[in-house]
Amino acid sequence: MQILAIILGLIVIAILAILAIAATKPATFSIRRTTDVDAAPEAIFPLINDFRNWHDWSPWEALDPDLKRKMSGAESGRGAVYEWEGNKKVGSGRMEITEVTAPTKVVIKLDFLKPFEAHNVARFTMEPQNGKTRLNWEMTGPSPFMSKVMQVFMNFDTMVGTDFEKGLASLKAIAERQRLAGS
Repeated sequence: MQILAIILGLIVIAILAILAIAATKPATFSIRRTTDVDAAPEAIFPLINDFRNWHDWSPWEALDPDLKRKMSGAESGRGAVYEWEGNKKVGSGRMEITEVTAPTKVVIKLDFLKPFEAHNVARFTMEPQNGKTRLNWEMTGPSPFMSKVMQVFMNFDTMVGTDFEKGLASLKAIAERQRLAGS
């Protein structure tokens, strides 16, 4: 009986420690990745501003061959909507382009519904630099307490950042290939 009490006490201490660590996590998160593209912003912008082009570069598109997509609203730019429903790897959710500054910025309201609910903002910015473009992809949002608890065990920046890096590499390859084909 005494051993059981000790084990139970250790479990309670471990849970309290996890909750204390989670409480120290920030109230918001930001994940950002950047790449330099040998193409003008005008070549990159339509790949992001039109959800119909995301199939070519988004790192999540290939994770579910049976992914269901629904596009509505504007064809591209502000008001364009992309809803998806897929397997456990991609979940389900909705994106809506809320702000556009052609050809340098696209802001997207990003709502995840499954496997967990989250409401974030994604920003793509394209900064011209000496004939090239610095392409930034950033996602920000609130970190509710359950998210903070998960962060004790998982590094979201690494997990999502790796996908951002894949997507940026694909965007870079497409834009540079198009630039070469056009010259």
